[in-house]
Amino acid sequence: MKSHCVILLSLLLLSLSTISAAALAGGWTPIKNINDPHVKEIADFAVTEHNKQSGEKLKLESVVKGESQVVSGTNYRLVLVASSKNYQAVVYEKPWLHFKKLTSFELA
Repeated sequence: MKSHCVILLSLLLLSLSTISAAALAGGWTPIKNINDPHVKEIADFAVTEHNKQSGEKLKLESVVKGESQVVSGTNYRLVLVASSKNYQAVVYEKPWLHFKKLTSFELA
């Protein structure tokens, strides 16, 4: 009887860990080092692309915080300061294709 309980408990724990891992896949993860040069490159791209699309002339001052999300590439959601205002920008990147796209840019 004990061995049946151990097997049942093991299966239950295995299924719970699988569910937890599936729930985390595709989730947003905080970027630990917002001073990383690649994060600054993404922020520069976001501001430059926004300026092209809107005709504005915002200047990037700093990145306040950021999150990343692994999809079929990487989404970066950054809160940044440009021309003394806070904005939230989302950039989708596929570095192996040298591809970046600004998917949103709005006041935070």
